[in-house]
Amino acid sequence: MNEATRNEIIRRSRADASIRQIARDLNLARNTVSRVLAEIAAQRDGVAATTPRRPSLLDPFETVIQELLGRYPNLTATRLLEELRQRGFTGGYTIVRQRLGELRPRATPRPVVRFETAPGVQAQMDYAVYDLDFSAEGRRRVSLFSYVLGYSRRQYLRFVESQDFTTTLREHVRAFEHLGGVAATCLYDNQKVVVSGYDGDVPLYNTRFLAFATHYGFRPLACKPQRPQTKGKVERPFRYVEGNLLNGRTFHTLEHLNEITVGWLAEVADVRVHRETKQTPLALHQLEQPRLIPLPARPYDVAPVVYRTVNAEGFITYRQNAYSVPWRHIGQVLPVRVTETEVLIYGPHVQEIARHPLWPRTATGQRSLQSAHRPAEDARQRQAQLQERYAELGDTAVRFLEGVLRSQRCGKDQAQRVLALLGTYARVDVLAALDRAVRYGAYTYTAVERILAVQAQPKSLWQTLAEEGQQPWPPLLDDPPVTPRPTTHYQPLCEEEPGSHEEAPHPPSGDSGPP
Repeated sequence: MNEATRNEIIRRSRADASIRQIARDLNLARNTVSRVLAEIAAQRDGVAATTPRRPSLLDPFETVIQELLGRYPNLTATRLLEELRQRGFTGGYTIVRQRLGELRPRATPRPVVRFETAPGVQAQMDYAVYDLDFSAEGRRRVSLFSYVLGYSRRQYLRFVESQDFTTTLREHVRAFEHLGGVAATCLYDNQKVVVSGYDGDVPLYNTRFLAFATHYGFRPLACKPQRPQTKGKVERPFRYVEGNLLNGRTFHTLEHLNEITVGWLAEVADVRVHRETKQTPLALHQLEQPRLIPLPARPYDVAPVVYRTVNAEGFITYRQNAYSVPWRHIGQVLPVRVTETEVLIYGPHVQEIARHPLWPRTATGQRSLQSAHRPAEDARQRQAQLQERYAELGDTAVRFLEGVLRSQRCGKDQAQRVLALLGTYARVDVLAALDRAVRYGAYTYTAVERILAVQAQPKSLWQTLAEEGQQPWPPLLDDPPVTPRPTTHYQPLCEEEPGSHEEAPHPPSGDSGPP
């Protein structure tokens, strides 16, 4: 209720209007009018306002309730109701719960103690999510990455499309470069990029993130769950961003928003007098910067490397967009390095064979095609390139190519599609299928595909990488994995008599041990 209404109630009451009349004229409840008049009278008389309580079914049991609460401070409303009904109470659960809330002593929350850190000791990092209307891109959900130095309060901000691992590491690197060094520790919440899980109360840190932290020499610290005040130095500035940076401004694109953010940091946030430190973040940062961990000579490479199979059309796929590769690599599994702006594709011997601009996350179903990657338009040159590729597979493949080119009208296209099967099936299986096709004179892509579907199984990623000469696993794992034993090997153990200590039969020779 506002003061204007309270004033009107008092004015009408002094004019000898009844409570019923005042309530009807002002569209209020009579109890509300009575309460306001009592409060004003108490204020004028200098005493606390008291509102008489209605009689309740619980009034005869007030002493019993007080006694039970004194003996059992954590007594629940359900248990209290059971005890009262044994003593003749006929009311319901709701009034018991309400009375229990009035009578139970409430614990006073412990005050949050503000702590300050020495220069270069601590930083805090967090994300905030916003749904923003861009004039050129429409409404988009973006995340704000924030890294704040605890002593100077100088921060780095950037709006990003995702909170994934690669983005988080890349923005850390930019924050370190922007601030001229790294704080010795950094506080984080329980985001999966930093914390993989918990063993009791002990956080288990993401090993990949620990490798990044080791490169820069800082220590990540996970805050306790449900305690945002632990990171108050990074949480509170988000309100300042919302009220000053985002308020009253129009942004065309995400890039335009980040351009404005860079200027806002330099011209507003860094030079304002902070209400806690009574100095500007930029001035305190000049004192803190020499205490930060120096940046390494070589920044951490945050670009992920993935493996992709080149399809029959000569493309690899990343984030639902296609990027062309020289067609002679059809069927091969190639390493692909993805930076913030580019897609770099490498050949089997880790030489760069293609480079494309990276499609934005908002794009799907797009193709990036370079004409040099397509088969030669000259039929003779294209045939020579196919013969070169099939010659790498052996004599059987060469005979199949000759049969396809001789018997099929679109033989070159079919031969190209057969090469793509190398990305799905093992090389030995494809060669066996080609040999069978040659023996039966079935010189078509459909025949080879049908033979493979019956006689072979799609290869695993490890088989694919082994064929291409890539070994992403440690040398200790070079040995082939141990295959599970058939259940028949364990049948004699199930047939033993209880308490028997006879030696179990040995597995057949050649078995490499238990799985």
